[in-house]
Amino acid sequence: MTQPSAPIQSIDNPIDEFSCCHEGIVAQLHQLGQLPALLEPANKARHIAAETVKFFNEVVYAHHNEEERDLFPAVLSSAIKGDERDTVQAIVDQLVREHREVEADWEALQPALKAIAKGHEAVLEGDAVQVLVTRYLAHAHFEEKHFLPLSQTILGRNGDHMAALGLSLHIRHALPGVLSRFGGRI
Repeated sequence: MTQPSAPIQSIDNPIDEFSCCHEGIVAQLHQLGQLPALLEPANKARHIAAETVKFFNEVVYAHHNEEERDLFPAVLSSAIKGDERDTVQAIVDQLVREHREVEADWEALQPALKAIAKGHEAVLEGDAVQVLVTRYLAHAHFEEKHFLPLSQTILGRNGDHMAALGLSLHIRHALPGVLSRFGGRI
């Protein structure tokens, strides 16, 4: 086993070597003193990354799926043929396209977020995060301002259509809980 080499000492002034060593120790201790303040943001970053991964994978994809399987077809089938239906179709096409764009943005970010959530080093491009955030906010705003009020009007003309949508969503949300109580079988 080799011993660490001793610092090379200056023949002219060996005391300077001790002083230089202290400079390095003091610098490292100053860095150590910063560590507690850095841990809180690092822990917060890991938490946000983990929660975002979970939320996007469990909520956002499910939300897009419900819109595309339940809401969009219900509104399209209840829209009056002609201009109204053409408008609804154009909006639905836009919203579905936006879903895919947001999901593609997410897929590009997800590996870095998973690494961050586990406390690993990762490069997270701020511009890519901002693109996803901006794109989704614009998507949600457009849907809230244009499509959902139009959906309310169209489905509101016939209470049965609104009730059918509500029942479809209720069954989808309740079914996993029911299945889990009966061992996956009814």
